[in-house]
Amino acid sequence: MAEVVSYMSSFEVTAVDPYAATPTFVQRHSAVVAAFAVFAFTVVLTVLAYPPFKTPEFAYACLVPAIFWAYTRPALKLYAWTMFAAQAVAWIILLGWLRHVTWAGWLFTGSLVGAWVGVWFLAVWWAMPRMLGRLTPVRLVGMLGLAGVWVLVEWTRTWLLGGFPWLPLAASQWTMVSMLQIAAYTGAYGISFVVVAVNIGFAAYAHRLFREGATGLNKRSQEFFLALFLVLACFSLHVTETFKRGQFSTPLANVAFVQPYIPQTIKWDPANGPGILQVLEKTTMTAAGLFPDLILWPEAVTPWAVRGNDDVRGFVEALARRARTPLLLGSIAIENAGKPDEQWFNGAFIVSPEFGLAPGYYAKRHLVPFGEYVPLRPIFGWMKKFVPIGDDFMRGLDSAPIVTRLRNQSVVIGPLICYEDIFPNLARASALAGSDVLAVVTNDAWYGEGGAAYQHAAHSVLRAVETRRPVLRCGNAGWSGWIDEFGTVRFTVLDEGESVYFRGAQAVEVSRDSRWISRQSFYAEHGDWFILATAAVAGLGALMLSQSTPKKGDDSV
Repeated sequence: MAEVVSYMSSFEVTAVDPYAATPTFVQRHSAVVAAFAVFAFTVVLTVLAYPPFKTPEFAYACLVPAIFWAYTRPALKLYAWTMFAAQAVAWIILLGWLRHVTWAGWLFTGSLVGAWVGVWFLAVWWAMPRMLGRLTPVRLVGMLGLAGVWVLVEWTRTWLLGGFPWLPLAASQWTMVSMLQIAAYTGAYGISFVVVAVNIGFAAYAHRLFREGATGLNKRSQEFFLALFLVLACFSLHVTETFKRGQFSTPLANVAFVQPYIPQTIKWDPANGPGILQVLEKTTMTAAGLFPDLILWPEAVTPWAVRGNDDVRGFVEALARRARTPLLLGSIAIENAGKPDEQWFNGAFIVSPEFGLAPGYYAKRHLVPFGEYVPLRPIFGWMKKFVPIGDDFMRGLDSAPIVTRLRNQSVVIGPLICYEDIFPNLARASALAGSDVLAVVTNDAWYGEGGAAYQHAAHSVLRAVETRRPVLRCGNAGWSGWIDEFGTVRFTVLDEGESVYFRGAQAVEVSRDSRWISRQSFYAEHGDWFILATAAVAGLGALMLSQSTPKKGDDSV
Protein backbone atom coordinates (compact mmCIF):
# COMPACT_ATOMS: atom_id res chain seq x y z
CA MET A 1 0.00 0.00 0.00
CA ALA A 2 2.84 2.35 0.85
CA GLU A 3 4.34 1.74 -2.59
CA VAL A 4 1.05 2.65 -4.23
CA VAL A 5 0.79 5.87 -2.25
CA SER A 6 4.37 6.75 -3.17
CA TYR A 7 3.70 6.03 -6.80
CA MET A 8 0.52 8.13 -6.86
CA SER A 9 2.19 11.04 -5.09
CA SER A 10 4.63 11.33 -7.94
CA PHE A 11 1.73 12.53 -10.08
CA GLU A 12 0.60 15.21 -7.66
CA VAL A 13 0.46 18.68 -9.18
CA THR A 14 1.44 21.67 -7.07
CA ALA A 15 -1.53 23.95 -6.63
CA VAL A 16 -1.20 27.37 -8.16
CA ASP A 17 -2.66 30.32 -6.31
CA PRO A 18 -4.67 32.23 -8.94
CA TYR A 19 -4.55 35.35 -6.71
CA ALA A 20 -0.76 35.40 -6.31
CA ALA A 21 0.96 38.48 -7.76
CA THR A 22 2.73 37.88 -11.05
CA PRO A 23 6.46 38.63 -10.81
CA THR A 24 7.44 41.73 -12.74
CA PHE A 25 10.14 41.76 -15.39
CA VAL A 26 12.55 43.38 -12.93
CA GLN A 27 11.83 40.70 -10.34
CA ARG A 28 12.30 37.87 -12.85
CA HIS A 29 15.59 39.32 -14.11
CA SER A 30 16.77 41.15 -11.02
CA ALA A 31 20.42 40.12 -11.40
CA VAL A 32 20.67 41.36 -14.98
CA VAL A 33 18.79 44.58 -14.20
CA ALA A 34 21.11 45.26 -11.28
CA ALA A 35 24.14 44.65 -13.47
CA PHE A 36 22.87 47.02 -16.14
CA ALA A 37 22.06 49.75 -13.60
CA VAL A 38 25.48 49.45 -11.96
CA PHE A 39 27.14 49.50 -15.37
CA ALA A 40 25.31 52.64 -16.49
CA PHE A 41 25.77 54.60 -13.27
CA THR A 42 29.44 53.64 -13.03
CA VAL A 43 30.22 54.77 -16.58
CA VAL A 44 28.38 58.08 -16.28
CA LEU A 45 29.69 59.02 -12.84
CA THR A 46 33.27 58.01 -13.69
CA VAL A 47 33.38 60.06 -16.88
CA LEU A 48 31.80 63.12 -15.27
CA ALA A 49 34.23 62.99 -12.33
CA TYR A 50 37.25 63.83 -14.48
CA PRO A 51 38.22 66.85 -16.57
CA PRO A 52 37.25 68.39 -18.87
CA PHE A 53 33.97 68.14 -16.96
CA LYS A 54 33.72 70.49 -14.02
CA THR A 55 31.99 68.08 -11.64
CA PRO A 56 34.73 66.62 -9.40
CA GLU A 57 32.10 65.85 -6.76
CA PHE A 58 31.03 62.81 -8.80
CA ALA A 59 34.35 61.18 -7.90
CA TYR A 60 32.93 60.60 -4.41
CA ALA A 61 30.06 58.54 -5.86
CA CYS A 62 31.48 56.83 -8.96
CA LEU A 63 32.38 53.66 -7.03
CA VAL A 64 29.27 53.55 -4.86
CA PRO A 65 27.02 51.50 -7.22
CA ALA A 66 29.55 48.67 -7.51
CA ILE A 67 30.34 48.67 -3.78
CA PHE A 68 26.66 48.62 -2.82
CA TRP A 69 25.98 45.82 -5.31
CA ALA A 70 28.82 43.74 -3.88
CA TYR A 71 27.03 43.68 -0.51
CA THR A 72 24.29 41.57 -2.13
CA ARG A 73 26.71 38.78 -3.13
CA PRO A 74 26.15 38.78 -6.90
CA ALA A 75 27.66 35.96 -8.93
CA LEU A 76 31.37 36.55 -9.43
CA LYS A 77 31.26 36.09 -13.19
CA LEU A 78 28.41 38.57 -13.64
CA TYR A 79 29.98 41.10 -11.26
CA ALA A 80 33.46 40.86 -12.79
CA TRP A 81 32.30 41.17 -16.39
CA THR A 82 30.02 44.08 -15.52
CA MET A 83 32.75 46.06 -13.80
CA PHE A 84 35.42 45.30 -16.39
CA ALA A 85 33.01 46.39 -19.13
CA ALA A 86 32.00 49.54 -17.25
CA GLN A 87 35.59 50.58 -16.66
CA ALA A 88 36.59 49.80 -20.24
CA VAL A 89 33.75 51.92 -21.65
CA ALA A 90 34.45 54.76 -19.20
CA TRP A 91 38.15 54.85 -20.06
CA ILE A 92 37.54 54.61 -23.79
CA ILE A 93 35.37 57.71 -23.42
CA LEU A 94 37.91 59.50 -21.20
CA LEU A 95 40.74 58.75 -23.62
CA GLY A 96 38.66 59.68 -26.65
CA TRP A 97 41.24 62.28 -27.69
CA LEU A 98 43.68 59.44 -28.46
CA ARG A 99 41.72 58.59 -31.60
CA HIS A 100 43.36 61.58 -33.32
CA VAL A 101 46.63 59.60 -33.25
CA THR A 102 45.49 55.99 -33.54
CA TRP A 103 42.05 54.42 -33.44
CA ALA A 104 43.39 50.97 -32.63
CA GLY A 105 45.65 52.37 -29.92
CA TRP A 106 42.74 54.33 -28.45
CA LEU A 107 40.45 51.33 -28.14
CA PHE A 108 43.25 49.08 -26.89
CA THR A 109 44.58 51.55 -24.32
CA GLY A 110 41.11 52.41 -23.02
CA SER A 111 40.24 48.75 -22.61
CA LEU A 112 43.59 47.96 -21.00
CA VAL A 113 43.38 50.77 -18.44
CA GLY A 114 39.76 49.84 -17.75
CA ALA A 115 40.71 46.23 -17.08
CA TRP A 116 43.62 47.42 -14.95
CA VAL A 117 41.40 49.58 -12.76
CA GLY A 118 38.73 46.88 -12.83
CA VAL A 119 40.96 44.53 -10.86
CA TRP A 120 40.13 46.56 -7.77
CA PHE A 121 36.47 45.55 -7.97
CA LEU A 122 37.39 41.91 -7.50
CA ALA A 123 38.68 42.88 -4.06
CA VAL A 124 35.40 44.72 -3.45
CA TRP A 125 33.36 41.64 -4.40
CA TRP A 126 35.36 39.56 -1.91
CA ALA A 127 35.46 42.06 0.95
CA MET A 128 32.06 43.77 1.16
CA PRO A 129 29.90 40.71 2.00
CA ARG A 130 32.44 39.73 4.65
CA MET A 131 31.97 43.07 6.40
CA LEU A 132 28.34 42.35 7.20
CA GLY A 133 27.87 41.67 10.89
CA ARG A 134 31.53 42.19 11.74
CA LEU A 135 32.78 44.17 14.70
CA THR A 136 33.32 47.84 13.96
CA PRO A 137 37.16 47.72 14.08
CA VAL A 138 37.15 44.87 11.56
CA ARG A 139 34.88 46.77 9.18
CA LEU A 140 36.92 49.95 9.42
CA VAL A 141 40.21 48.18 8.80
CA GLY A 142 38.59 46.37 5.89
CA MET A 143 37.40 49.69 4.50
CA LEU A 144 40.86 51.24 4.75
CA GLY A 145 42.32 48.08 3.26
CA LEU A 146 40.13 48.42 0.17
CA ALA A 147 41.20 52.04 -0.21
CA GLY A 148 44.77 50.79 0.10
CA VAL A 149 44.25 48.24 -2.67
CA TRP A 150 43.07 51.05 -4.95
CA VAL A 151 46.29 52.95 -4.21
CA LEU A 152 48.36 49.86 -5.00
CA VAL A 153 46.59 49.45 -8.34
CA GLU A 154 47.30 53.10 -9.17
CA TRP A 155 50.92 52.68 -8.15
CA THR A 156 51.41 49.73 -10.52
CA ARG A 157 50.21 51.97 -13.34
CA THR A 158 53.32 54.15 -12.87
CA TRP A 159 55.73 51.38 -13.85
CA LEU A 160 54.08 48.19 -15.11
CA LEU A 161 54.31 47.79 -18.91
CA GLY A 162 56.36 50.98 -19.07
CA GLY A 163 53.85 52.97 -17.04
CA PHE A 164 50.77 55.01 -17.97
CA PRO A 165 49.44 56.64 -14.78
CA TRP A 166 47.08 58.94 -16.69
CA LEU A 167 44.20 60.24 -14.56
CA PRO A 168 44.62 58.72 -11.13
CA LEU A 169 41.50 59.29 -9.06
CA ALA A 170 43.31 62.22 -7.41
CA ALA A 171 43.33 64.06 -10.75
CA SER A 172 39.55 64.41 -10.51
CA GLN A 173 40.13 66.80 -7.61
CA TRP A 174 42.50 69.16 -9.42
CA THR A 175 40.22 72.15 -8.85
CA MET A 176 39.37 71.17 -5.23
CA VAL A 177 42.31 72.84 -3.51
CA SER A 178 41.00 71.96 -0.05
CA MET A 179 41.43 68.25 -0.85
CA LEU A 180 44.88 68.52 -2.41
CA GLN A 181 47.19 69.46 0.45
CA ILE A 182 47.59 65.93 1.78
CA ALA A 183 49.60 65.19 -1.37
CA ALA A 184 52.54 67.14 0.07
CA TYR A 185 52.84 64.30 2.61
CA THR A 186 51.49 61.18 0.89
CA GLY A 187 51.79 62.05 -2.77
CA ALA A 188 48.67 62.13 -4.91
CA TYR A 189 47.96 58.61 -3.67
CA GLY A 190 46.66 60.07 -0.40
CA ILE A 191 43.97 62.01 -2.27
CA SER A 192 42.86 58.88 -4.12
CA PHE A 193 42.82 56.99 -0.80
CA VAL A 194 40.45 59.49 0.77
CA VAL A 195 38.14 59.63 -2.25
CA VAL A 196 37.83 55.82 -2.31
CA ALA A 197 37.18 55.76 1.44
CA VAL A 198 34.33 58.25 0.98
CA ASN A 199 32.80 56.04 -1.71
CA ILE A 200 32.90 53.07 0.66
CA GLY A 201 31.44 55.20 3.45
CA PHE A 202 28.53 56.28 1.28
CA ALA A 203 27.85 52.71 0.15
CA ALA A 204 27.97 51.41 3.72
CA TYR A 205 25.58 54.11 4.89
CA ALA A 206 23.18 53.37 2.02
CA HIS A 207 23.26 49.66 2.85
CA ARG A 208 22.55 50.39 6.51
CA LEU A 209 19.54 52.52 5.59
CA PHE A 210 17.97 50.55 2.75
CA ARG A 211 18.88 46.91 3.27
CA GLU A 212 19.58 46.37 6.95
CA GLY A 213 16.36 48.03 8.10
CA ALA A 214 18.18 49.90 10.86
CA THR A 215 16.18 52.33 12.98
CA GLY A 216 17.02 55.08 15.43
CA LEU A 217 20.66 55.39 16.42
CA ASN A 218 21.38 52.07 14.71
CA LYS A 219 21.23 53.95 11.41
CA ARG A 220 24.69 55.26 12.17
CA SER A 221 27.40 53.99 9.88
CA GLN A 222 30.88 53.97 11.36
CA GLU A 223 32.33 53.63 7.86
CA PHE A 224 30.66 56.88 6.89
CA PHE A 225 31.95 58.60 10.02
CA LEU A 226 35.50 57.46 9.27
CA ALA A 227 35.23 58.76 5.71
CA LEU A 228 33.91 62.08 7.04
CA PHE A 229 36.84 62.24 9.45
CA LEU A 230 39.33 61.78 6.59
CA VAL A 231 37.70 64.57 4.57
CA LEU A 232 37.74 66.90 7.59
CA ALA A 233 41.41 66.06 8.12
CA CYS A 234 42.12 67.18 4.55
CA PHE A 235 40.17 70.40 5.11
CA SER A 236 42.05 71.06 8.35
CA LEU A 237 45.37 70.53 6.60
CA HIS A 238 44.29 72.96 3.90
CA VAL A 239 43.55 75.63 6.50
CA THR A 240 46.84 75.21 8.36
CA GLU A 241 48.93 75.06 5.17
CA THR A 242 47.35 77.99 3.35
CA PHE A 243 46.31 80.30 6.21
CA LYS A 244 47.51 83.86 5.53
CA ARG A 245 49.73 82.64 2.73
CA GLY A 246 49.48 86.03 1.05
CA GLN A 247 51.94 87.51 3.53
CA PHE A 248 54.56 84.95 2.44
CA SER A 249 54.27 85.76 -1.27
CA THR A 250 57.62 86.70 -2.85
CA PRO A 251 57.90 87.97 -6.46
CA LEU A 252 59.78 85.64 -8.79
CA ALA A 253 59.49 86.91 -12.35
CA ASN A 254 57.21 88.11 -15.09
CA VAL A 255 56.78 85.07 -17.32
CA ALA A 256 55.40 85.05 -20.86
CA PHE A 257 53.84 81.97 -22.42
CA VAL A 258 54.01 81.55 -26.21
CA GLN A 259 51.39 79.31 -27.85
CA PRO A 260 52.27 79.04 -31.56
CA TYR A 261 49.50 76.49 -32.17
CA ILE A 262 51.31 74.67 -34.97
CA PRO A 263 48.99 71.97 -36.38
CA GLN A 264 50.44 68.51 -36.00
CA THR A 265 49.71 67.75 -39.65
CA ILE A 266 52.35 70.27 -40.82
CA LYS A 267 54.72 70.35 -37.87
CA TRP A 268 57.38 68.00 -39.31
CA ASP A 269 56.95 68.84 -42.98
CA PRO A 270 60.20 70.56 -44.10
CA ALA A 271 58.24 72.64 -46.61
CA ASN A 272 56.39 74.27 -43.74
CA GLY A 273 59.53 74.93 -41.69
CA PRO A 274 60.01 78.60 -42.74
CA GLY A 275 56.37 79.36 -42.01
CA ILE A 276 56.67 77.83 -38.54
CA LEU A 277 59.71 80.00 -37.81
CA GLN A 278 57.72 83.07 -38.87
CA VAL A 279 54.94 82.14 -36.43
CA LEU A 280 57.49 81.71 -33.64
CA GLU A 281 59.06 85.06 -34.45
CA LYS A 282 55.74 86.90 -34.49
CA THR A 283 54.36 85.38 -31.27
CA THR A 284 57.68 85.77 -29.46
CA MET A 285 57.98 89.45 -30.33
CA THR A 286 54.39 89.88 -29.12
CA ALA A 287 55.48 88.31 -25.85
CA ALA A 288 58.56 90.57 -25.74
CA GLY A 289 56.26 93.58 -25.89
CA LEU A 290 54.90 92.52 -22.49
CA PHE A 291 58.40 93.03 -21.00
CA PRO A 292 58.76 89.61 -19.39
CA ASP A 293 61.79 88.27 -17.53
CA LEU A 294 61.41 84.85 -19.17
CA ILE A 295 59.67 83.58 -22.30
CA LEU A 296 58.46 79.98 -22.49
CA TRP A 297 58.06 77.99 -25.69
CA PRO A 298 56.36 74.56 -25.85
CA GLU A 299 57.81 71.12 -26.57
CA ALA A 300 59.80 70.41 -29.78
CA VAL A 301 58.61 73.72 -31.14
CA THR A 302 61.25 74.33 -33.83
CA PRO A 303 60.89 72.49 -37.15
CA TRP A 304 64.55 71.45 -36.97
CA ALA A 305 66.91 70.65 -34.13
CA VAL A 306 68.16 73.64 -32.15
CA ARG A 307 71.21 71.60 -31.23
CA GLY A 308 72.58 70.07 -34.39
CA ASN A 309 71.28 72.61 -36.90
CA ASP A 310 73.29 75.84 -36.98
CA ASP A 311 70.59 77.78 -38.83
CA VAL A 312 67.94 77.06 -36.18
CA ARG A 313 70.40 77.81 -33.40
CA GLY A 314 71.20 81.16 -35.03
CA PHE A 315 67.49 81.90 -35.38
CA VAL A 316 66.64 81.37 -31.70
CA GLU A 317 69.74 83.21 -30.49
CA ALA A 318 68.94 86.21 -32.66
CA LEU A 319 65.33 86.15 -31.48
CA ALA A 320 66.42 86.10 -27.82
CA ARG A 321 68.63 89.14 -28.47
CA ARG A 322 65.80 91.01 -30.18
CA ALA A 323 63.42 90.16 -27.34
CA ARG A 324 66.13 90.98 -24.76
CA THR A 325 64.73 88.08 -22.78
CA PRO A 326 65.87 84.51 -22.03
CA LEU A 327 63.98 81.79 -23.89
CA LEU A 328 63.17 78.42 -22.32
CA LEU A 329 62.15 76.18 -25.17
CA GLY A 330 61.55 72.60 -26.15
CA SER A 331 63.41 71.34 -29.19
CA ILE A 332 65.50 68.47 -30.53
CA ALA A 333 69.17 67.80 -29.79
CA ILE A 334 71.25 65.76 -32.23
CA GLU A 335 74.52 64.54 -30.81
CA ASN A 336 77.30 63.29 -33.11
CA ALA A 337 75.29 64.35 -36.15
CA GLY A 338 76.10 62.42 -39.30
CA LYS A 339 78.19 59.84 -37.48
CA PRO A 340 77.44 56.16 -36.85
CA ASP A 341 76.80 56.89 -33.17
CA GLU A 342 74.35 59.73 -33.87
CA GLN A 343 71.81 60.20 -31.07
CA TRP A 344 68.55 62.17 -30.89
CA PHE A 345 67.07 63.66 -27.72
CA ASN A 346 63.82 65.45 -26.96
CA GLY A 347 65.14 68.30 -24.86
CA ALA A 348 64.55 71.59 -23.05
CA PHE A 349 67.05 74.40 -23.61
CA ILE A 350 67.78 77.88 -22.29
CA VAL A 351 68.83 80.65 -24.66
CA SER A 352 70.03 83.93 -23.14
CA PRO A 353 70.40 87.25 -25.00
CA GLU A 354 74.00 87.57 -23.81
CA PHE A 355 75.41 84.06 -24.23
CA GLY A 356 73.07 82.37 -26.69
CA LEU A 357 72.25 78.65 -26.48
CA ALA A 358 73.56 77.16 -23.23
CA PRO A 359 75.73 74.06 -23.73
CA GLY A 360 73.85 72.07 -21.10
CA TYR A 361 70.26 70.99 -21.60
CA TYR A 362 67.60 68.69 -20.20
CA ALA A 363 66.87 65.44 -22.05
CA LYS A 364 63.48 63.81 -21.63
CA ARG A 365 63.70 60.87 -19.23
CA HIS A 366 60.43 59.02 -19.93
CA LEU A 367 59.82 58.58 -23.63
CA VAL A 368 56.48 57.81 -25.26
CA PRO A 369 56.46 54.20 -26.52
CA PHE A 370 55.71 53.99 -30.26
CA GLY A 371 55.80 57.80 -30.33
CA GLU A 372 59.47 58.52 -29.64
CA TYR A 373 60.82 55.00 -29.76
CA VAL A 374 59.69 51.49 -30.58
CA PRO A 375 59.98 49.18 -27.56
CA LEU A 376 61.31 45.65 -27.93
CA ARG A 377 62.98 46.39 -31.26
CA PRO A 378 63.84 42.70 -31.91
CA ILE A 379 60.10 41.95 -31.90
CA PHE A 380 58.56 45.18 -33.21
CA GLY A 381 61.42 46.24 -35.46
CA TRP A 382 59.08 46.40 -38.45
CA MET A 383 57.03 49.17 -36.81
CA LYS A 384 57.64 52.91 -37.17
CA LYS A 385 57.15 55.46 -34.41
CA PHE A 386 54.50 58.17 -34.73
CA VAL A 387 56.97 61.09 -34.65
CA PRO A 388 58.26 61.07 -38.24
CA ILE A 389 61.78 62.40 -37.60
CA GLY A 390 65.03 60.67 -36.78
CA ASP A 391 65.47 57.20 -35.43
CA ASP A 392 64.53 56.10 -31.92
CA PHE A 393 65.07 58.89 -29.40
CA MET A 394 67.41 58.30 -26.49
CA ARG A 395 66.24 59.03 -22.95
CA GLY A 396 67.89 61.37 -20.48
CA LEU A 397 69.49 59.88 -17.41
CA ASP A 398 68.94 62.60 -14.78
CA SER A 399 66.81 65.61 -13.90
CA ALA A 400 69.45 68.07 -15.28
CA PRO A 401 67.94 71.31 -13.89
CA ILE A 402 68.50 74.50 -15.89
CA VAL A 403 69.90 77.63 -14.21
CA THR A 404 69.06 81.09 -15.46
CA ARG A 405 69.19 84.68 -14.15
CA LEU A 406 65.85 86.32 -13.42
CA ARG A 407 65.80 89.76 -11.83
CA ASN A 408 69.42 89.53 -10.75
CA GLN A 409 68.99 86.22 -9.00
CA SER A 410 69.79 82.68 -10.06
CA VAL A 411 66.69 80.53 -10.48
CA VAL A 412 66.88 76.76 -10.93
CA ILE A 413 64.24 75.40 -13.30
CA GLY A 414 63.30 71.71 -13.39
CA PRO A 415 61.95 70.91 -16.87
CA LEU A 416 59.42 68.18 -17.60
CA ILE A 417 58.59 67.39 -21.21
CA CYS A 418 55.32 66.15 -22.67
CA TYR A 419 53.62 63.65 -20.38
CA GLU A 420 56.48 63.45 -17.87
CA ASP A 421 54.37 65.41 -15.37
CA ILE A 422 52.07 62.38 -14.97
CA PHE A 423 54.95 60.54 -13.27
CA PRO A 424 55.36 61.73 -9.66
CA ASN A 425 58.87 60.32 -9.31
CA LEU A 426 60.22 62.56 -12.09
CA ALA A 427 58.94 65.80 -10.53
CA ARG A 428 60.19 64.64 -7.14
CA ALA A 429 63.66 63.99 -8.55
CA SER A 430 63.69 67.48 -10.08
CA ALA A 431 62.76 69.04 -6.74
CA LEU A 432 65.45 67.06 -4.93
CA ALA A 433 67.97 68.22 -7.54
CA GLY A 434 67.42 71.79 -6.35
CA SER A 435 64.73 73.09 -8.70
CA ASP A 436 62.99 76.25 -7.52
CA VAL A 437 60.35 75.98 -10.22
CA LEU A 438 59.02 73.16 -12.39
CA ALA A 439 58.48 73.97 -16.07
CA VAL A 440 56.32 71.68 -18.20
CA VAL A 441 56.74 72.12 -21.96
CA THR A 442 54.33 70.00 -23.95
CA ASN A 443 52.48 69.59 -27.22
CA ASP A 444 48.90 68.40 -26.86
CA ALA A 445 48.03 69.48 -30.39
CA TRP A 446 48.31 65.80 -31.29
CA TYR A 447 44.97 65.22 -29.56
CA GLY A 448 42.67 67.88 -30.94
CA GLU A 449 40.64 70.34 -28.89
CA GLY A 450 38.91 67.86 -26.59
CA GLY A 451 39.66 67.01 -23.00
CA ALA A 452 43.32 66.00 -23.33
CA ALA A 453 44.78 69.41 -22.46
CA TYR A 454 42.68 69.74 -19.29
CA GLN A 455 43.31 66.16 -18.21
CA HIS A 456 47.02 66.66 -18.75
CA ALA A 457 47.07 69.93 -16.80
CA ALA A 458 45.42 68.22 -13.82
CA HIS A 459 48.62 66.21 -13.29
CA SER A 460 50.70 69.38 -13.12
CA VAL A 461 48.48 70.51 -10.24
CA LEU A 462 49.27 67.30 -8.36
CA ARG A 463 53.02 67.69 -8.98
CA ALA A 464 52.93 71.28 -7.69
CA VAL A 465 51.39 70.21 -4.38
CA GLU A 466 53.59 67.14 -3.97
CA THR A 467 56.81 69.09 -4.40
CA ARG A 468 55.65 72.50 -3.12
CA ARG A 469 57.07 74.06 -6.26
CA PRO A 470 55.34 76.48 -8.64
CA VAL A 471 54.66 74.95 -12.04
CA LEU A 472 54.97 76.96 -15.23
CA ARG A 473 53.26 75.16 -18.08
CA CYS A 474 53.46 75.93 -21.79
CA GLY A 475 51.62 74.00 -24.48
CA ASN A 476 51.71 74.32 -28.25
CA ALA A 477 47.97 74.92 -28.34
CA GLY A 478 47.15 74.92 -24.61
CA TRP A 479 46.82 74.33 -21.68
CA SER A 480 49.36 76.99 -20.58
CA GLY A 481 49.56 78.81 -17.26
CA TRP A 482 50.91 79.06 -13.73
CA ILE A 483 50.06 76.77 -10.79
CA ASP A 484 51.27 77.73 -7.31
CA GLU A 485 52.77 75.51 -4.60
CA PHE A 486 49.35 74.68 -3.19
CA GLY A 487 47.79 73.56 -6.46
CA THR A 488 45.84 76.73 -7.11
CA VAL A 489 45.66 77.63 -10.79
CA ARG A 490 46.76 81.26 -10.59
CA PHE A 491 46.78 82.00 -14.30
CA THR A 492 45.56 80.32 -17.49
CA VAL A 493 46.32 81.51 -21.01
CA LEU A 494 42.88 82.13 -22.55
CA ASP A 495 41.57 83.94 -25.59
CA GLU A 496 38.59 86.31 -25.68
CA GLY A 497 36.24 83.35 -25.82
CA GLU A 498 37.75 81.75 -22.68
CA SER A 499 39.30 78.97 -24.75
CA VAL A 500 42.79 77.57 -24.17
CA TYR A 501 43.07 76.59 -27.82
CA PHE A 502 44.47 79.53 -29.76
CA ARG A 503 47.66 81.13 -31.10
CA GLY A 504 49.09 83.97 -29.07
CA ALA A 505 51.20 85.06 -26.13
CA GLN A 506 50.36 86.28 -22.64
CA ALA A 507 52.35 87.12 -19.51
CA VAL A 508 51.80 87.01 -15.78
CA GLU A 509 53.67 88.09 -12.65
CA VAL A 510 54.69 84.86 -10.92
CA SER A 511 55.39 84.70 -7.20
CA ARG A 512 56.69 82.09 -4.74
CA ASP A 513 55.79 81.20 -1.18
CA SER A 514 58.84 82.14 0.88
CA ARG A 515 58.19 79.29 3.32
CA TRP A 516 59.04 76.75 0.61
CA ILE A 517 62.10 78.37 -0.93
CA SER A 518 65.00 75.89 -0.61
CA ARG A 519 62.78 73.59 1.47
CA GLN A 520 61.55 70.16 0.49
CA SER A 521 58.08 68.78 1.14
CA PHE A 522 57.63 65.66 3.25
CA TYR A 523 56.75 63.68 0.13
CA ALA A 524 59.81 64.92 -1.75
CA GLU A 525 62.05 63.89 1.13
CA HIS A 526 60.50 60.51 1.91
CA GLY A 527 59.02 59.39 -1.40
CA ASP A 528 56.38 56.69 -1.71
CA TRP A 529 56.25 55.63 1.94
CA PHE A 530 52.46 55.76 1.68
CA ILE A 531 52.54 52.83 -0.76
CA LEU A 532 54.12 50.63 1.91
CA ALA A 533 51.61 51.85 4.50
CA THR A 534 48.60 51.09 2.30
CA ALA A 535 50.01 47.68 1.41
CA ALA A 536 50.27 46.88 5.12
CA VAL A 537 46.71 48.08 5.80
CA ALA A 538 45.39 46.11 2.81
CA GLY A 539 47.08 42.95 4.08
CA LEU A 540 45.79 43.48 7.61
CA GLY A 541 42.26 44.10 6.35
CA ALA A 542 42.28 40.93 4.26
CA LEU A 543 43.57 38.93 7.23
CA MET A 544 40.95 40.28 9.62
CA LEU A 545 38.06 39.76 7.20
CA SER A 546 39.11 36.22 6.43
CA GLN A 547 39.56 35.15 10.05
CA SER A 548 37.06 37.05 12.20
CA THR A 549 33.61 35.66 12.93
CA PRO A 550 30.53 37.68 12.02
CA LYS A 551 28.67 39.04 14.97
CA LYS A 552 25.08 39.77 14.07
CA GLY A 553 23.60 43.00 15.25
CA ASP A 554 26.88 44.70 16.03
CA ASP A 555 26.31 48.44 16.11
CA SER A 556 29.20 49.40 18.35
CA VAL A 557 30.95 52.68 17.73
